[in-house]
Parts: sequence; C-alpha cells; structure tokens
Amino acid sequence: MAVLIEDYALLGNCRTAALVARDGSLDWLCFPRFDAPACFAALLGDSDNGRWKIAPTDPKAQSRRRYRDGTLILETLFATDTGRAMLVDFMPMDVESSVVRVVIGLEGTVDFSMDLAIRFDYGSTVPWVEKREPHLMTAVAGPDMLVLHTPAELHPLDHHTESLFTVKAGQRLGFALAWQASHEPVREAFDIEQALQQTETYWREFSDRCPDVGPWSAQVKRSLITLKAMTFAPTGGIVAAVTTSLPEQLGGERNWDYRFCWLRDATMTLLAFMNLGYYEEATAWRNWLLRSVAGNPEQVQIMYGLGGERRLPEYQLPWLSGYENSRPVRVGNAAATQMQLDVYGEVADAMTQALKSGLPRLPRSTEIQKVIMPFLENVWHLPDAGIWEIRSEPRHFTHSKVMAWVSFDRNAGVLTNSDNPEDRERGLHYRQIADEIHADVCKNGYDAELGSFVQTYGGKELDASLLQIALTGFLPVDDPRVAGTVAQIEKSLMQDGLLLRYDNERSTDGVSGSEGTFLVCSFWLADVYVLQGRDQEASDLFDRLCGLCNDVGLLAEQYDPRAGRMLGNFPQAFSHIGIINTALNLHRVVCPVRARASAEAATS
Repeated sequence: MAVLIEDYALLGNCRTAALVARDGSLDWLCFPRFDAPACFAALLGDSDNGRWKIAPTDPKAQSRRRYRDGTLILETLFATDTGRAMLVDFMPMDVESSVVRVVIGLEGTVDFSMDLAIRFDYGSTVPWVEKREPHLMTAVAGPDMLVLHTPAELHPLDHHTESLFTVKAGQRLGFALAWQASHEPVREAFDIEQALQQTETYWREFSDRCPDVGPWSAQVKRSLITLKAMTFAPTGGIVAAVTTSLPEQLGGERNWDYRFCWLRDATMTLLAFMNLGYYEEATAWRNWLLRSVAGNPEQVQIMYGLGGERRLPEYQLPWLSGYENSRPVRVGNAAATQMQLDVYGEVADAMTQALKSGLPRLPRSTEIQKVIMPFLENVWHLPDAGIWEIRSEPRHFTHSKVMAWVSFDRNAGVLTNSDNPEDRERGLHYRQIADEIHADVCKNGYDAELGSFVQTYGGKELDASLLQIALTGFLPVDDPRVAGTVAQIEKSLMQDGLLLRYDNERSTDGVSGSEGTFLVCSFWLADVYVLQGRDQEASDLFDRLCGLCNDVGLLAEQYDPRAGRMLGNFPQAFSHIGIINTALNLHRVVCPVRARASAEAATS
C-alpha cells in the first residue's frame, strides 16, 4: 500500500528537497534542483524506482517524529523490544546537493537495515554502482553521480544496496549521500556533525526572527520555515510545491508538476514574508521577478523555472505507475503558455505592498510597469484561462477581471501621489481604467437572481476565488453583493466544513474527474469572516484547517474530508501562505487595535 501523503516529512536546503516517510523511507529526491530529474521516485512508483530506507529490522517497531524546534531537521524516534534509537535526517545548508542521515543509539540496542536503490531520471535508469573503498560507494549514470559515505558494510542485492547494522546506546552512525557531476573527481567526505550544527544554527537564526502571533505562533513559524525551504536561494524564485503528480483525485488524471515558480503563488509568499518582517526574502523574490518578466510585455508568463526559464514543456513518464495508480505522471507544465489576467493584479498588489513596507523602488521596476500596464489595458477585456488554469476554451472569469482592476487600482494609488506630473497623469488614467473594469464586473459578473457574483460572465456557477472581491477591497465587505456572494459560496461549495474551489460536478475545465477541497480557499473564507466581524467562525475554521496539518505541521494542496486524507502536491505553498496570513488577521482581531479598513487589511 502506498504511503499516505500526510505521512511524509520535508527535508530541504533552499535548492532542492526530499520527502521522508514515517517508516524511514526517503521516497522523493531531486538533485541538484527542485525541478531536476528525481534520483529517488518511489513516491510515484515503488521501491524499484528509487528510495533510501533506514529503519529497524523489527517489523513491530514503533515510531514517532518531530522537527527540532525552529529547524528543518527531522528526528524519528524508533522503539523496539531491545532498545530505542533516533534517526536524524537533514540536508546541510553549507554543503550543496547532499542529504545526511544519522542513526543515534539511545537505549539498549537496535538492529537496523538499510535499503538503497538509486534510480536516475525519475526512477528509470539503473546506475553503475561501485564500492571504491570499504566505506565509500559511487553510483554513476551519464552526467550524474551519487556518492555515499557510510560507516556500515554494504552488500549488493538485485540492483539495490543493502546493509545490516546494530546501534548501541551512545553510538552515532552518520550516512551522507551527495550528488555531483560524474566527470568530476569524487569529493571528499565532509564533517557530518559540523554540518548538523551549522544547519541547526542556520534554521534557528532564520526562524527566531518570526514575530509573536499569539496562540498561532508555532504553526506560523513552521509554515514560514516550509516556505523558506521552498525558495531557490541562488535566484530567489519560490516553487509552488516540491513534488510533481501527486493527484487531486486518487486514480485520476489531475496530476501536475508544481516544481516551478508561479507569479501568483510566489507573490502571495512574498506578502507572507513581508508581513512577518522577512524583507531579505521579499527583496530576493522581487529581484527574481524583475529579471523573469523583463522583455516584451506580451511574453510575460504566469510561471517560470527556478532561474526564470520560460520553456517548461510538459511530458509524461509512462514507466511510473503514479501515486496510488494515478496516471499520467507529468513533468513540466503546459500552463506556462496560458494567459491568466489575474497574475498582473497579484504582482501589482505585491509591488505596492513592497513599496509601503520600505523596499526601495528600482528603476527597472518603473520601466517594466510602464510597458506592462498599456498591454494590460489592451487585453483585460479578453477571456483567459483563469486562476484555476482551465484546459478548455478561455472564458471571461470574474476573478480575472477583479484582479485586473487591482492592477490598475494599486498603480493608480501609487502614481497619483507622485511628485512627477507625468506619473500623476498616468495615475489618473489608470484610475479611469480601474473604474471602467469595476463597472464591467459589477454589470456582467453579478447575477441578481442568485444575489451573488458568479464564476464567469453570464454563468450560474460559483467559484471560491470570488472571495477576493472582499479581500482585495474591490467592494466593501458590508456591500450586500459581497454578503450574498459569501452566502452562496457557503451554500454551494462547502463540503464537510471546507470549500471546494468550484463545483466539481458542473465543471468544464477540460480535465476529467473531481478533486478534494482546495485548502487555500477555506483560508480565504476565514479571512472574509474576519472582515465581516464573524470572529468566532473565523477562529473555528482556522483551527479546523490547522488541525488538518500532519504531525510535523505540513499541508498538501487539497483535502478529502470524506476519506480523511490529503490530496495534491505536498507541501503546498498556497496552503502554508493561508496559515500565515489568516493567523495574522486573527491576531489583529484579538489585539487591542482591530484590523484596518477592509481593503487595506485584505491586501496585507
């Protein structure tokens, strides 16, 4: 049986990431970047597609785990009839492309086994394995090499490498696996204990700067660490998730590669960083953005590679059976070629908040804005693929138009206060466009019979993204049309207390099957409750959502309340952004000074 998505924990070094199951099996790892071909892909297949398991030989061994406080260092405690031992897993911050596993004897003795199956290129390529020294093994295939430094004896078995060893109380056995280019000389072993200390120091110095958020501080800090781990340090890009093809429906085809940088997701992450005072991360992302979108405004994409790469071709991996037989397994993402109007609003909102927070305005930012805004002025009225990236014909999504309004509204707000007459003139023009879009949405996106805004112009379906009408300040929260929309969303999209993003049964998004509740949508609903003064309902919903986190504080993209399990890629930036922003909104409520006016608070 496949390991549940929620049974995984995250390791990371701000360049790539790994997933480790409760039983000590490392089932997903891409070297040297998040989007590189996996060398362990058991997550999407089986053990023959690559894994690294270290666990007690006793099948009745009990385990529990945690992260060291304020870090991404995972501790799994194993208890057997003969003793107790701990497995410490981490990715060193000062040693690129490596993962370390330390077995520590705590009490008595514990017999362990290790099973290492290296499979390059997403589980398809069996490498040439060579034992070069008693405690040094290499695995080579084409351009890739993995180097294992081990204190235990190794034995080959059916294209796997196995080891049996015993750890006694007080013993520490360290295993280090590192990637390097195969044409380079094998690198020397690094000091594992020193790497552990440096990595712990790095994460603690980062997380200790997290401000107090009342009773939600621990969960906010964990989400902050998770988002930091999903940042590609060399460029500042932020991935939407560290996995590909974890399904939105078990056995279905809704399986996508999220190891790229969506402007929308990264912008929301930027706001979360800024709201917590992490301006260095915000600045790095802002600089990544300005590099990535530079050029012809017609060629601005909704997503890019970690370094700003534009070509993200989508293809399938037929040799992988998929998570719980959910096929196809996809690499790359064809949504990179879609037009999604809402991203312009997301970016404009983030850049405005960055200026308000004190990030200096850069000349390139001003020049890019001068060419992007006229382009948006010419295209905002066109149909698009929308926030949910439909793969059917483009439509006039209400949310897309609202976010186009945000772009003009935020830019107008900045420019009309400028000392430069030319800027003020542009600001007045943007205000006129914003007013034009506002009127268009109110006329065509609102259904008087339903008493609610609708997903698409002229349609009857609801969409959870309509909550952004209140959260962006498009309309005041006490407007009857907002109240009616919230009520209809609660009525039509609520499933066991959580929100679907749209009606699965009536969807025409171009992909077969249904999906679970989309977690960030429920966080948005909690945020709207705060604005409406429904504080207890907001707190109850937030507590319910936080209760869905696994034992180490991680959330996937979606949740199936009927099956009681997570769905979709994991961990998901969107979900952890929701934890941070909703906690901050609730914290403002319980503090003496209540949240600012709805439009101001919603964009923070």
